[in-house]
Amino acid sequence: MPDITITTFAERPELLEHIYDMPDAWPEFMNYDPVANAYFNQVAPTFPDYCVVATDADGQLIARGRSIPFAIGARDGLPDDGWDRVVIWAFADHRRGVAPDAASALDITIAPSHTGQGLSKVMLAAMRDAVGKQGLPTLFAPVRPTHKHLQPHTPMASYIGQLREDGLPVDPWLRIHVRAGGVVVSVAVASMTIPGSTAQWREWTGLPFDEDGDVVVPQALVPVRCNASHGYAVYVEPNVWVRHDLTARRPPPAR
Repeated sequence: MPDITITTFAERPELLEHIYDMPDAWPEFMNYDPVANAYFNQVAPTFPDYCVVATDADGQLIARGRSIPFAIGARDGLPDDGWDRVVIWAFADHRRGVAPDAASALDITIAPSHTGQGLSKVMLAAMRDAVGKQGLPTLFAPVRPTHKHLQPHTPMASYIGQLREDGLPVDPWLRIHVRAGGVVVSVAVASMTIPGSTAQWREWTGLPFDEDGDVVVPQALVPVRCNASHGYAVYVEPNVWVRHDLTARRPPPAR
């Protein structure tokens, strides 16, 4: 893409302190996953070779993508509590010195000013390349389908079965992953869990949260379960595990 530079954060560490300067379009409630709040800010500084960044001609950050290495071979497959669990695994492996044999994407975020221009596809390719350069054969991704929020009552297993006439997923973000070589593996049924008081959920969404039952929240992939009688609500978001098989490359020799 013209006038856009994409590298890893390892190649441009000066951008680490600006990683959140870029505006994004994530819904407010997504900022309150306890696992993300505990670990996410540490991902790019700890694993800069696995995280990619894009800047425009003026040097402004316009996209970021973070992935994290972990050891899947030591575990019994991909976790049902996808995004949350893989982050915990990765930092536990890093702390214990366990060698990774795969990586997991965590996010690809595009500045609103640059959405709809094909940049997400380019960032995914850059992330695949970055992981491959570290010598790992597989990039997994707990994908958050971009149009699932339009069908909040449809089970994710049914949603991912919705295909176009050409056999590709109806969902645009899943379709980008499949076109890039990704294979849909399974549903991570409890990928992210966001609990909060009903007062917090009212603040995050502007909705009343004053009755027991499911609440459809804009941009949420499934309804939020509200227990107004006890003053709390919980959002359990399903994601879709996608596997990208990479041509593993040997990392450059140490100097």
